[in-house]
Amino acid sequence: MKDIIPKNESKTVEFKTSFTEDVITSLVAFSNAEGGSVYVGINDAGEVTGIDIGKESIAVWTNEIKNKTAPSIIPNVDIIEINKKTIVVFKVFEYPIKPVSVKGRYYKRTGNSNQLLTITDVVNLHLHSINSSWDAFPDALNTLEDISLEKVQASIELMRENGLTINDSPLEFLYKFNLIRDEKPTNAAYLMFKNNHSIITTIELGRFQDNITIKDTARTQSDILSQLNEVIEFVKKHISLEVIITGEPRNIQKWQYPLEAIREIVLNMIIHRDYRSTADSIVKIFNDKIEFYNPGKLPDDITVEELLTNNYKSNPRNKKIADFYKNLGMIEKYGSGIGRIIDYFKKANLPEPQFANISGGFQVTVFTENTTETVEKTVEKTVEKTVEKILDIIANNPQITQTGLVEMTGLTRRGVEWNLSKLKAKGLIERIGSDKGGHWKINKR
Repeated sequence: MKDIIPKNESKTVEFKTSFTEDVITSLVAFSNAEGGSVYVGINDAGEVTGIDIGKESIAVWTNEIKNKTAPSIIPNVDIIEINKKTIVVFKVFEYPIKPVSVKGRYYKRTGNSNQLLTITDVVNLHLHSINSSWDAFPDALNTLEDISLEKVQASIELMRENGLTINDSPLEFLYKFNLIRDEKPTNAAYLMFKNNHSIITTIELGRFQDNITIKDTARTQSDILSQLNEVIEFVKKHISLEVIITGEPRNIQKWQYPLEAIREIVLNMIIHRDYRSTADSIVKIFNDKIEFYNPGKLPDDITVEELLTNNYKSNPRNKKIADFYKNLGMIEKYGSGIGRIIDYFKKANLPEPQFANISGGFQVTVFTENTTETVEKTVEKTVEKTVEKILDIIANNPQITQTGLVEMTGLTRRGVEWNLSKLKAKGLIERIGSDKGGHWKINKR
């Protein structure tokens, strides 16, 4: 029995005590995954209970499976006798063109259970089975007039720098790379070369003092090729930079986080985002961590553990976009970015990033060392920016009052008073005349 019957249910094995519609559901789920077998006559504990079959039972059951599934599936059927008890085994292979349904409902095998698929899951499963993706199809809302040929030309020049021989005009280039279909730009072409900003590519950016206090915000809604630098520049604006004196002609600059890793994370956000989702991508920068959230979870057949060990087959959500980024030389190969991100943080002696499916999307969280030195650098950088802002305001308006400084800096009155007292103590500024009728004088900066 041990050689014939699996010990437990799994992603390719299901046990049933009798033939019901649940058997057909499992066969459909297997067909939409890696294939599998349903053992009828075994309970959930793996104990053989047996099943009574008549002369026509197998034919009737097979016909029922065929009639209730679309496309119709016809399983292989085996009959096993163990200790005078009968087991019927229905086996199906992975269906080549997915998905398969039972009475209009779609399921996929995940782990040892059957998962009902959403409309989005059904679309993705079909596109993957024909080796395509959403971004390869024509954009239903935009036309070629919404595409910037100047941006296309810029990509051509970048590809030439990476050794590709391209002598086409921008329009010819779009046709050649199948970025135009039915005389319309594909979704990939619009996302990469659109003329104007649009909400479909929104990435919200924020610098947080804590979970509820926002110090700075920004938003990018430009084309996805431009967004890489826009997001990275916002991150660089809000993380610390340490200058290490080496005694050599050039000193070393060390960022609070490895910028190579940040670049990989942002690239993954842009390339693998689910642009059909109404949710936005979000980057939150805190004192000791950065959260990168992206709409679109990992595929059901890839776990976070498999992702971290690189034990999976890469299947980009947006194949055209991923392929184009590869031609631009911006990514090396599919599926290698996560490993590089982890390596960059290890080399920087920083905690390993965290990866998680969350709220219908995928989030990467990176951490900095929460040491006194790091906090002091962050505080020092914040104070320096505040001082410069106050000095600029005073230079442009020497008569400004403390109330005016509160309004223009966003500081509390106590914060303004503290900064002014520090500036006076250092001899950088002085007050000429009375508080009401006088003015500020800047001595040095």
